[in-house]
Amino acid sequence: MSFTEHLHLGYQNRKFDIDKRKTEDFIDRFFRFIFFLEYQRCSDITQIEERLNAFKAEFTEILSCVMKGQEAVESEVFFAKFSDIYRMLEKDAQYICENDPAAQNMEEVMFSYPGFFAIAVYRFAHELFINNVPLIPRIWTEFAHSKTGIDIHPGAEIDENFFIDHGTGIVIGETTVIGKKVKIYQGVTLGALSVTKDLEHQKRHPTIEDHVVIYANATILGGETIIGENSLIGGNVWITESVAPNSVVFHKGQVTVKNKLPVNEPINFII
Repeated sequence: MSFTEHLHLGYQNRKFDIDKRKTEDFIDRFFRFIFFLEYQRCSDITQIEERLNAFKAEFTEILSCVMKGQEAVESEVFFAKFSDIYRMLEKDAQYICENDPAAQNMEEVMFSYPGFFAIAVYRFAHELFINNVPLIPRIWTEFAHSKTGIDIHPGAEIDENFFIDHGTGIVIGETTVIGKKVKIYQGVTLGALSVTKDLEHQKRHPTIEDHVVIYANATILGGETIIGENSLIGGNVWITESVAPNSVVFHKGQVTVKNKLPVNEPINFII
């Protein structure tokens, strides 16, 4: 088979005819509209209603590429839940603003925080995921991943008041469960102990209970691993077993600092 024949067969066998860029562009523009990030102000309520209806019609069209006749029903379900998702996102933004000393106000969080964008896209994608909408949830969360460096699978279950600070390099796996008022810093991995296809219907990723703080570059693995409430997980730790509530977990390394050595004397130090 020639390469052109291979491509031809691939297009014939493609399951969904969906415009990936259009799907990504939709969630980007929708986010900017609902969080007041557009340059032009909407002049009145009628204009806002018209814009929302236009987004709804566009979303229904996108859904038609994967739902095959059920797109109108799913669009209605999604927009019926939209106000609840939105209120949860407002709580996320407020929690970020209250806990990050660098945040000046809610507007700054919504305009500029990559963590908030990743959380917002995740929450919209999760609603589609639990309704068994194919492909679109992953397109959305991988789009957010490409923009922010934050990889949240749409299947993860994340409760309200979620705070991602900085965020670059965060990975949150499909079966992760995260409770209320959890803070996560850059480089954190909530992953699986092993990756094999036969585990696809099992819980592979950890559970993080309420009021937990996880500092930079911590790695927490395994579906049976539970981080108890009110625990503090220090940076660079590797955890594969459960941690009791109210625990402090930290990595103790050796750091030795010496004064400058004379010229030509060998350098010998430990970090």
